[in-house]
Amino acid sequence: MTDDHTHTHVLDFFTPRAADWDSRFPDDGPAYAAAAGLLGLRPGDAVLDAGCGTGRALPALRAVVGPEGMVLGADLTPAMLEAAVRAGRGASGTLLRADVARLPLRDGALDAVFGAGLISHLARPEADLAELARVVRPGGVLALFHPIGRAALAARQGRTITDGDLRAEPRLRELLAGAGWRLESYTDEDDRFLALAVKQG
Repeated sequence: MTDDHTHTHVLDFFTPRAADWDSRFPDDGPAYAAAAGLLGLRPGDAVLDAGCGTGRALPALRAVVGPEGMVLGADLTPAMLEAAVRAGRGASGTLLRADVARLPLRDGALDAVFGAGLISHLARPEADLAELARVVRPGGVLALFHPIGRAALAARQGRTITDGDLRAEPRLRELLAGAGWRLESYTDEDDRFLALAVKQG
């Protein structure tokens, strides 16, 4: 699958959903805040929300890094970024139209990357996770998050979970290791999916 084909698929999926995305999932705010609090970030740190969508994680990330920190939100879909601006989330971070496979950031620029619902939309998961590793300093953190667990999400989508799912723990551990990350913790509960990984030095 070419990048262009993947971009078209991502845009086709998210563009019509952008306007009512937040109203479809109104109760996720506390889950985002809890996940942001587990990144180990300190005031003044730099963090990227990769595939930020409507920017729901940005206020939680800003609260953790404080006014001196740097919060970036990158998304491929203009309609999602426009919805983030309308929701006032541009005040919490800098919004970028960017592909997570080719980020306009220098090596080691960030302390952490947060990715909500990201992994299932990556065109080349290992290469794209390696690009996220490139922009994070050694010892920095990657959080792969979803406000509901794998089983609950599969039920919502009318499918069953399989061991081949990228978010299954053994599969994800292997995928992350190949991209320069070490999986540190893995939580898959009805009300939260959270995998935390550390960049290898």
